[in-house]
Amino acid sequence: MIVESLDSDGSADQARVDAVVAQGPYGAFAVAGAAVVIVLAIWLAFYVLVFLARMGG
Repeated sequence: MIVESLDSDGSADQARVDAVVAQGPYGAFAVAGAAVVIVLAIWLAFYVLVFLARMGG
């Protein structure tokens, strides 16, 4: 069920959106940083366990 706000111009909703946007995209940076760390860890593990293991043996 969709409930419309009582103010007709939506200024209260816009004020809330502005407050959230003013805080910045810290969550997006955190998710992107975690993804980069995971990819680098997988790459490093693959390099060590596959390439270096074959070179030594």
